[in-house]
Amino acid sequence: MPEPRTILHVDMDAFYAAIEQRDRPELRGRPVIVGADPRAGRGRGVVSTASYEARRYGVASAMPISQAYRLCPQGAYLPVDMRKYAEVSRQVMAALREVTDLVEPVSIDEAFLDVTGSRRALGDGEAIARGLKQAIRRATQLSASVGVAASKLVAKVASDLSKPDGLLVVPPGGEAAFLAPLPVRRLWGVGPKMEERLLRLGVTTIGQLAALPEPALNRRFGSHGHDLLRLACGLDERSVSAQREDARSVGAEHTYDADTADPARLRQTLLELADAVAARLRAQELRCRTVTLKYRDESFKTVTRATTLEPATDSGDALFAAALRSFVAVHGARRVRLLGIYASQFGSPQLGLFAQPASALDRVRDQVAERFGQGALTRASLLGRRRRVDHGGGRGS
Repeated sequence: MPEPRTILHVDMDAFYAAIEQRDRPELRGRPVIVGADPRAGRGRGVVSTASYEARRYGVASAMPISQAYRLCPQGAYLPVDMRKYAEVSRQVMAALREVTDLVEPVSIDEAFLDVTGSRRALGDGEAIARGLKQAIRRATQLSASVGVAASKLVAKVASDLSKPDGLLVVPPGGEAAFLAPLPVRRLWGVGPKMEERLLRLGVTTIGQLAALPEPALNRRFGSHGHDLLRLACGLDERSVSAQREDARSVGAEHTYDADTADPARLRQTLLELADAVAARLRAQELRCRTVTLKYRDESFKTVTRATTLEPATDSGDALFAAALRSFVAVHGARRVRLLGIYASQFGSPQLGLFAQPASALDRVRDQVAERFGQGALTRASLLGRRRRVDHGGGRGS
C-alpha cells in the first residue's frame, strides 16, 4: 500500500491589509480596509481585503465599500497597491520553493505544496509547516496559516480553520472524522445553490452528506453526486501541479451557481474575465502572447483552448477577442458550468516596438481603480450584472 502523501496548504493572513500594517506602523492594531476610498469615491468599489481588526465590525472581502464604511467608519481605507503585493508574493513563493519543487500557487497569497519527498530531510508535515511559517516571517515579517493533510481538500479546510497565524494537522485516516461536523459549504463544488438542494434533503453537515447512499445521490445529482460523496469522506486524489516561474500564468475564472446557456450572460462573463486578467497584467507590468480559455460544461467535462497573439498585449479588448474566438470554437448547445481566461507566455515588461498597448479606456479604468477601488468604473454592458470573479488577486484571508 502506498505511503500517504503529505500536502500543505499555505495561506497568508489578511494579505493586503497585513502588508499595509507592516509598512505603516501607525496602522497596526487599527481596522484597515484595502480596496477603495468610500468618501472620495462616493461609496463606489468593493473591499479587496480587511484586516482582522476590521472583520470584528463585520467587514469582509468583496463587500461594497459603502457598506464597509457604515459598519466601520473609523477604519483606514487604502487603495490597492498590486505592484507591492506582487513583490511580497514572490518572496513568499520563493520561501516555499526552498522546501520542495512541487508548489502550486492558487492565488497571490496561497499555495499547495507536496512535501512527501522532503520528509526524510526536513521531518514530518508539522515540522515542515512550522519551518515554513518561520521562513515566511523572516522574509516578509508577515504571518501565514498552514493546513497539513494527505489531500488538497483537507489541507485547505485545515488552513482556513487555523486562521490567523495557525497550524492544523489532520493525520492520515482522520479525514472523514475531521470533516464530519463542518457545514457542507466547506466542500469544493458546494455553492449556495447546491447548499440549498442539500438542505432540502436534510443535509447541513459534511458528515450527514457522507452518510447518504451513493445511488440516491447519483439519481439526484448525476456524476456530481459521486464526486460529492468522495469529498465528504475526505477522499481527494488530486495532485499538486507544480508551476515554475517561467511557466506562470495570470488568470481568472467564474463558476455559475446554476449552469447556463444564455448567450448574453456567457459573453458578459468572458468580457468581465478579460478585463480582470488584463488589469492584473498591467498591475504587474506584463504583456502576454498566449490566451487560454477554460470551459467546463454541465457534465463537468473541461476543455482548454489556447490562442497565440502577436504582438504581446495587456489589453482587455484583445484578451476578450481571443477568448471569444476560442469559446465559439468549443461551445455547442450545452449549458456552461465554468468559464476561465488565463494569460501566459509573458514578454518583456517594457513596451516593445511592436507590442500592443492598453487602450485609453483601460488606462482610465486603472487610474480610477487605483483611486477608488476595483469596480468603481465598469463597462456599460456589465452594469447590473457584476459578479465576483475568482482570480489571483487574493482573498486576503
